[in-house]
Amino acid sequence: MIAVVCIDDKGGMLFNRRRQSQDRLLREDLLREAGGGPLWMNGYSAKQFAPLPDNVRVAEDFPAQAGPGELCLTETQDPASWPVPPEGLIVYRWNRTYPADLFLTLPLEQWTLVRQEEFAGSSHQNITKEVYTR
Repeated sequence: MIAVVCIDDKGGMLFNRRRQSQDRLLREDLLREAGGGPLWMNGYSAKQFAPLPDNVRVAEDFPAQAGPGELCLTETQDPASWPVPPEGLIVYRWNRTYPADLFLTLPLEQWTLVRQEEFAGSSHQNITKEVYTR
């Protein structure tokens, strides 16, 4: 599985059990990245995608259900805590600092950056997308 996270400049993912931010154009980019393949997430994240696209799979234990190469959007869990480590990682950076109490703790220096791009979001002037492999 490939973990997908949205983080701020300090690696923050979540604050007080709520996402730090969201962006419509980021969601569109993520759906393009999935390419029609399964995009796994929990019920909390699925609320952003209403109505749900056909390829979105919702399960509270989505990291356990996802297969090789399938994307897993995680907002409420640090993928470092998953029983099986992800084979890849997509990081969307907000390029801002927000309050946070859940952080991405995967050491990115142990991953290989294979692609990086920037785009303007609907609520963020600049979002950076980084794609990593092991």
